[in-house]
Amino acid sequence: MRMSLAGRKVLVTGATGGIGGVLVEALLAHGADVLMTGRRAESLAQMSQRFGSGRSQGIVADLATERDRNRLCTEALSWRGGIDVLINNAGAGSFGLFQDQALASIERQLQTNLIAPMLLTRSLLPHLLGRPTATILNIGSVLGHLALPAQAAYSASKFGLRGFSEALRRELAGTQVRVLHLAPRATDTGFNDPALDSLNAELGVASDPPERVAAAACRMLEGGPAELVIGWPERFFARLNRLLPELVDRALLKQLPAVKRHVTTSAQAARLPKAQQEA
Repeated sequence: MRMSLAGRKVLVTGATGGIGGVLVEALLAHGADVLMTGRRAESLAQMSQRFGSGRSQGIVADLATERDRNRLCTEALSWRGGIDVLINNAGAGSFGLFQDQALASIERQLQTNLIAPMLLTRSLLPHLLGRPTATILNIGSVLGHLALPAQAAYSASKFGLRGFSEALRRELAGTQVRVLHLAPRATDTGFNDPALDSLNAELGVASDPPERVAAAACRMLEGGPAELVIGWPERFFARLNRLLPELVDRALLKQLPAVKRHVTTSAQAARLPKAQQEA
């Protein structure tokens, strides 16, 4: 069923990120009102100044903390009569072999990419179920369909988010709440480690501008598919991985030396003094 975004009240997490900022702009262009949240007060202030206060508002919140989640939910329930669209967009990643990943990095990725969206959704769900129509859109990753070496924690968190989206969509079938899951491939936002960008360039992995992701999100919100993987051949390999994972294993094994070489480059750069990294 086709729906318009005009007049919809949308909460976007991770609004100050590369995809988040472009997504907010696209939503506003489609006529939605947007409650933006992120951890960086300065970036939110700049966005609020850029977009104006007429149809958008920023609120600083760290979704890893219960206090900030509760404060954000209180705001979302009262803002302009209450939101009717939740977009879980905030994300965290790290490029490196799992055995070398810091515990804090693993916990941050799981907390940001999976636990926080689940808990925020749980808190807002009674309100959304009381709206005439409502939508939850979880921004995942193709790595939630196709796990890659040197991104174990990130892949695990995004697989979890996809599973949560699928289960909740089936649980809420027959209600007025739609649950959507969008899986972008690599995106030109500065989110990735430079070594990962170099690896993708060597392997010929395509990358999309954030505007493509934002446009896909808006199409889904307006009545598009409940599940979408952006890009080809990523969509093909996501399906192949479900049907014949051993074929994907063999293909990725050939890429493993390049992965480890770029991981080493990333680790060496991380050990350099900041001034040397910026030289």
